Amino acid sequence: MPDVFAPALPDLGLAPAPGTATFTVFRPDANDDRFSNGAVPVAFKGRLYVQWQSSTRDEDAADTWVAYSRSDDGLRWSSPAVLAPSGAGPAMRSSGGWWTDGEVLVAYANVWPQGFRGAAGGFTEYRLSRDGEQWSPPRRVLDAAGRPFAGVIEQDPHALADGRIVTAFHVPPGLTAVPYFTDDPLGVSGWTRGAMPDLPHDGRSGRALEPSLFLQGRCIVMVFRDQASSFRQLASRSCDRGATWSRPVVTTMPDARAKQSAGNLADGTAFLVNAPNAGRERIPLALTLAGDGRRFDRAFLLRGHADLQPLRFEGRYKRPGYHYPKSVVWQDHLYVAYATNKEDVEVTRVPLASLDATRSAGGGTNDPGEAGIGEQSVP
Repeated sequence: MPDVFAPALPDLGLAPAPGTATFTVFRPDANDDRFSNGAVPVAFKGRLYVQWQSSTRDEDAADTWVAYSRSDDGLRWSSPAVLAPSGAGPAMRSSGGWWTDGEVLVAYANVWPQGFRGAAGGFTEYRLSRDGEQWSPPRRVLDAAGRPFAGVIEQDPHALADGRIVTAFHVPPGLTAVPYFTDDPLGVSGWTRGAMPDLPHDGRSGRALEPSLFLQGRCIVMVFRDQASSFRQLASRSCDRGATWSRPVVTTMPDARAKQSAGNLADGTAFLVNAPNAGRERIPLALTLAGDGRRFDRAFLLRGHADLQPLRFEGRYKRPGYHYPKSVVWQDHLYVAYATNKEDVEVTRVPLASLDATRSAGGGTNDPGEAGIGEQSVP
């Protein structure tokens, strides 16, 4: 069967699933903070929320703060509110994502005491809310011994069937992605470090960074961006509820070396959201599916070249594209939040029914093969 992606064609030859639509959460003008990134959605008590980090002009600047907006329908969004203010002096706060047990909404923020480039790394704090409007004072997340620990949370925690929460923290020295898990339903304490062999790398940062994950039967597959610029996703697998992990391997899934999102639909179908480019351009943004959690054989366009708005404001590390997607299933749709050109916060939603309707039509296969995501070849 042919590959899912056709590199010689516009937008890799992909087409959107029927009913796919995009909505704006926040679009800055010249008087607003003009840098946005790290958009993360969550559903809580009948509303959809998106948080992101914002600054006047530049990525990872000291004036970065964490904003959030909410919506009753996913179409119309409230004005941004402050979730975590900018730090004092060199300290910086960035988007850490969400968790909820259904009754309490947990908002994480990552704190970098010496700034993002500081050698000391950072830690994770959280705020709690029962209504999505009033928030508790920030507190630090705790490890299994009840102690604060060094590490900034990745924005993508997932729950196993038994309630265990699995994600990753980036720990010092530099930035090294390490799987963590907790059995605390709120995800604010009890965090335990999983064991995963590291890959050789140069410099202070690890090679495997910014992971997401999906479930494959009784196992968990964690996928990473590859800082070694293979322009392929890396993957590691755990079959003991996140306690131990295989060494990450290079897969055949194309990736523009960027943060991605992954998960499972209600029927167990695994999904990946990324820019599946064999280069650094984060265009197009695509949704790729594996009905059996092994072979990613259907892909759909979320956003492409034709509907990319111009970049309006200059800033450090800003460039055209769809940056750092994260996703959530809500009200019969898959919602994907991201920052377009690192300035506009947007969501694209896909009706789950349209994915079911196209299941029999197929659309080619991106078979991970011998070094694949879940072909029983991730050690």
